Amino acid sequence: MAGKPRADIGVIGGSGLYEMEGLTHIRKVRMVTPFGKPSDVIVTGTLAGQQVAFLSRHGRGHRINPSMINYRANIYALKSLGASRIFSVSAVGSMKEHIEPGHLVLPYQFIDRTTQRLGTFFDQGLVAHVSFAEPICQDFSGIILRAAEQVGATTHAGGIYVCIEGPQFSTKAESNLYRQWGVDVIGMTNIPEAKLAREAGMCYATLALATDYDCWHEVEESVTVEAILKIMHDNVVQAKKVIQQALQYTTAPRMCGCGTALQQAIVTSPIAITAAAKRRYRLFLPPGPKKKSKRST
Repeated sequence: MAGKPRADIGVIGGSGLYEMEGLTHIRKVRMVTPFGKPSDVIVTGTLAGQQVAFLSRHGRGHRINPSMINYRANIYALKSLGASRIFSVSAVGSMKEHIEPGHLVLPYQFIDRTTQRLGTFFDQGLVAHVSFAEPICQDFSGIILRAAEQVGATTHAGGIYVCIEGPQFSTKAESNLYRQWGVDVIGMTNIPEAKLAREAGMCYATLALATDYDCWHEVEESVTVEAILKIMHDNVVQAKKVIQQALQYTTAPRMCGCGTALQQAIVTSPIAITAAAKRRYRLFLPPGPKKKSKRST
């Protein structure tokens, strides 16, 4: 029997992106993690010469609302398959006139307006405070920007993504407030993924697909599901092209600091970390010293 498949890059598909065409050597993996089950079966395979693991964030058929997604299981599962980078694709609302529906955005910063998300792995017997000043991996995001430009997509680099709880869209008062804060796009899913990816030592970058103007625009109609669906198809087609192009550029070893984010972040004394905690977090913790053989010499 073949062993568990491996992947170098995890792709999380958001609204409208529920599968990846072009994968070869496909295997479907059902996983159970210490944090529960991921959103759906994980599909692994080869794409553009890279080993990829694809996961539908909301599940195939869009079954899970943003507040109920098991973000911890999703990130843990991709990490356990060997992925060191996460390519997140997400539908967003535009908060700026020049970011038109159909444009792509690569945000560099987040504002967290969620209230119900579990944003850390370390909730039982271990405490860690990772640096999150720069929540997006600039190296990986730069690769995605290069790919987006290569395929001819209108792309905006940088900006702020405000993550709201949902599943309802914003009120006009909220939408205008976020614009006063300088927010560029609004979504419901990326902040817990980015936090957990950083704790897991994984590079995280978002390709945000603008579908609407939320509800702040004086001329355009307020956001509706119908309006989103009209433009989502074209956005997803563009996103798939960007993914394939970016994979061709993602061959060199990581030179960023994402992989070592946890090294100086654990504040719990090593002697206070229980065996149960070590088992729960074994994927993230450095291996302990090998036990010496008791065999006499």
